[in-house]
Amino acid sequence: MQATKNIKINTMNNLDKFEKKMGLSFNDPNYLRQAFTHRSYLNEHSEWKGNHNERLEFLGDAVLELVATHFLYMQYPTRPEGELTSIRASIVNTTSLSETASALGMNEYLMLSRGEAKDTGRARQYILANTYEAVVGAIYLDKGYDEAKSFIELTLLPKTDNIVEESLWRDAKSYFQEKAQEMEGVTPNYEVVSEEGPDHDKTFTVALYIGKEKVAEGSGHSKQDAETSAARAGLEGKSWN
Repeated sequence: MQATKNIKINTMNNLDKFEKKMGLSFNDPNYLRQAFTHRSYLNEHSEWKGNHNERLEFLGDAVLELVATHFLYMQYPTRPEGELTSIRASIVNTTSLSETASALGMNEYLMLSRGEAKDTGRARQYILANTYEAVVGAIYLDKGYDEAKSFIELTLLPKTDNIVEESLWRDAKSYFQEKAQEMEGVTPNYEVVSEEGPDHDKTFTVALYIGKEKVAEGSGHSKQDAETSAARAGLEGKSWN
């Protein structure tokens, strides 16, 4: 029983730091505690009196999509629906959310199993992205829509200008293929150059070719990510973006 009490006290003290850093003040701090609790933590801590964050993640995802959609609708009145959808996807995808969560120091407050705590690769990216959504859900339940909206506007939506200016919302592989066929009449192809790291955290390096010309290389934690990185580098190198 004492161990349970100590866990709760320590966790709440840590989350006090996060609240202060973010300018938040929860009426019910248990919402925030739940937002940082991964399902795996409960598997190893039967004494833990609380839920994991998946329901909050589900709720936060919906709030996040509404806030981002309304923001883009008002910010870009002349852009068509298809472009707005792609821009929104770039803002709220796993990579973007995990980067934002990491920048906010959320990794420091995660409650994970020992196994999950050791994994710092792609799996941790998903956990961080889901945690960001869960925190949004927690804020929404505890403080309401306007507070959740303010949190998203402060922490995530500033990415939008760069995404739009750099055309990061485009599907880089499809766009590069279109340009290669248009400008040079050739369909590009990708070849894996190397694979490094353990199975749970591999890094792939891929080369992009137009015919026999090597245009660019890109790296990522999956072949798809590496190809996308190479396509972006290719667009930059060819001045097609």
